[in-house]
Amino acid sequence: MTVICLFLLLFVFMFLGVPIAISLGLSGAVSILMFSQDSLSSLAIKLFETSDSYTFLAIPFFLLSGAFMTTGGVAQRLIDFANACVGHIRGGLAIAAVLACMLFAALSGSSPATVAAVGSIAVAGMVRSGYPKEFGAGIICNAGTLGILIPPSIVMVVYAAATETSVGKLFIAGVIPGILLGLALMVVIYIVARVKKLPAQPRVTFRQWLHTAQRAFWGLMLLVIILGGIYSGMFTPTEAAAVAAVYSAFIALFVYKDMSFKDCPKVLLESGRLSIMLMFIIANAMLFAHVLTTEQIPQQITAWVISEGLTPIGFLIMVNIVLLIAGSFMEPSAIILILAPIFFPIAMKLGIDPIHLGIVMVVNMEIGLVHPPVGLNLFVTSAVTGLTLGQTIRAALPWLSILLVFLLLVTYVPFISLALPNWLGMP
Repeated sequence: MTVICLFLLLFVFMFLGVPIAISLGLSGAVSILMFSQDSLSSLAIKLFETSDSYTFLAIPFFLLSGAFMTTGGVAQRLIDFANACVGHIRGGLAIAAVLACMLFAALSGSSPATVAAVGSIAVAGMVRSGYPKEFGAGIICNAGTLGILIPPSIVMVVYAAATETSVGKLFIAGVIPGILLGLALMVVIYIVARVKKLPAQPRVTFRQWLHTAQRAFWGLMLLVIILGGIYSGMFTPTEAAAVAAVYSAFIALFVYKDMSFKDCPKVLLESGRLSIMLMFIIANAMLFAHVLTTEQIPQQITAWVISEGLTPIGFLIMVNIVLLIAGSFMEPSAIILILAPIFFPIAMKLGIDPIHLGIVMVVNMEIGLVHPPVGLNLFVTSAVTGLTLGQTIRAALPWLSILLVFLLLVTYVPFISLALPNWLGMP
């Protein structure tokens, strides 16, 4: 009865247009009050306990780092560097936009931030060079999803907290899949560009390339600091996020000097607003997941799956279907917090590596960011390009097929996710 009430209330609240975070919290709270022995005051304690996690502390720091990077002109320097590298290829500006998304993803940990930072500059440049605006918007919307696959990733931090797996190992596991997806998008762009005869930029000289590399150097160093610091054991992922925030502020204010101290309150306020919004979703989703765990739902589902003789292949098919459906209606962090505790014990019983499961879930969340009705990247792309939401959806959907094919590849070839962590000997 508790579970029926829980999900019935969730869908009723969502159908009535109640925000997802509040729907999760209300359905969990009402279910506890009606069917549990917990008191009303325990709800406030539970909400605090669910978000009182050292791992979650990385989220506001990564958001702050991304805010300084976006405001401080790092995105423009990364795009210039990417154009210098591949702009001379046919369709090179579009390929450079994907490369810039990959580089910025390695700094921000957020897909919407990647779309906003790169899209606002790259799409305008493509249009000036003769590319259709819809073409650029579709590419940026999909390439921006790399923000949660290439480390650092806020969604990976949430998965690690929900399943008590290693954040560092998840970050390392996302490197090869992220690079492969970026390369896949580049190859398809090149083929389309050859067919449509899209323009290419003049090849830059080595001196010009070196100049753009020098301008982008301090931004690219952040990637070395984050991953190098985590893998070397110099600091934990949460400490790496704090270092990234301080470093981003330093280069924006004192090295690039693209922003002044007068801009800092605005940056702090914006990142604080995003942090509060995300942590509010996480706290309510954790309350919802707490009800599921209290009622032993994950354990019961695990026992049922094992008794039915479901194979790892069949289970992963089910995981993908459920996540793709959930991604149509909910925010990635909420989906991870609700479903990861359910899928995780089943995966362990079936011998599926938890890191591999995490990467599969993250790729599913990437797809959820690009398809309607609540794909966040669609709304951000629409805002930065000036296209209507309908135009943005039509521009993004053809490229979404690449992400779906990539999902199948990552799901059934665990080597892609596990090769680098295993080669590095990570426990």
